[in-house]
Amino acid sequence: MSSAALPVRIGVLYDFPQGDDLFEHALRLGLDTVVRSDRVDRGFELLHREVRGLPAGSEHAVVTGFHELADDGAVVVVGPSISDNALVAAPLADAHRLPTVNYSGGERTRSAWMFHYQVGSLEEEPPLLVRRMTDRGLGRAAVVYDRSPVGRGYLDAFEAARVRAGLEVVASVAVPPLVEDAEPLLHTLRAAEPDVLVYLGLGVASRAVALARGRLGWDVPVLANSALMFGYARPDWRDGYAGWEYVDTVADDNRVRAALRERSARAAGGPIGCAAYDIGRLVGEAVARADHLTRTGVAEGLRRVKGLPAASGHDGTTMGFGVYDHGALKGPFLVLRAWRDGRTVQV
Repeated sequence: MSSAALPVRIGVLYDFPQGDDLFEHALRLGLDTVVRSDRVDRGFELLHREVRGLPAGSEHAVVTGFHELADDGAVVVVGPSISDNALVAAPLADAHRLPTVNYSGGERTRSAWMFHYQVGSLEEEPPLLVRRMTDRGLGRAAVVYDRSPVGRGYLDAFEAARVRAGLEVVASVAVPPLVEDAEPLLHTLRAAEPDVLVYLGLGVASRAVALARGRLGWDVPVLANSALMFGYARPDWRDGYAGWEYVDTVADDNRVRAALRERSARAAGGPIGCAAYDIGRLVGEAVARADHLTRTGVAEGLRRVKGLPAASGHDGTTMGFGVYDHGALKGPFLVLRAWRDGRTVQV
């Protein structure tokens, strides 16, 4: 019988179809940084499940995928990535006592066993957009938001921030997250004569908004939440986003990201690769710091990670957890960028 130690099983729960292996590639790079440090006595095995979660799929698909990973012996799960599905997965993580790291935008996804790596933030992005409105002298906003937990979360935070800043919302409309034609809604918003159009949502609807704005010839400034990260995966959407300013999680000054680029330009090229790399390092560090290689031990290991420099955010952003602190990123992790000439540039 072989005396080699069995690998640590890590579940990866994808809640939407994957176009390529970018996430897993970057996740492995992060895990490898810990393996190469000789602080773990075994390797890692990734168990992945791809399910069709909300909003296009179902709660049932997320539940089934999570249960399968738990039954297959995962000691930690990475995912889901969409807040709607992370809200489904959090009570499952608690019920299985299985540490899980979601990479969504909603802090309400956190729980006793659910940790959160913030790819954007429903609560923190809107104040950044409001500050940008103030800086640009844009006092009257028209808001289009997704009719979903994500859209409503963004809207609530935006309302609180704009009231504090003394700005006005002259019109707002809710759209289905998968809307295909937003032209009638934009007619309504344009009639209110706003200084700026603000989009808040998951991102699929942003494409319909961009196309409708183009057909109407409405040359109004646009600010958006991190939904415009869709531009990385969909180059054909970028022309519609031209000139839009939005919230991202990658910065040009980040030295950890620069070092990652030396290993893999592909992984360092956008927010998902940087997030996956960071999550791999967090999980690897948790295993290295675990007193007992069990689900409970790995959860305690995650809570012991402190001050780890992050590839996401501006230089100086760090990550780690605590007993009651299950949000990974600390510091200036949100970055204002814009799509210009088919490229994303830091504002």
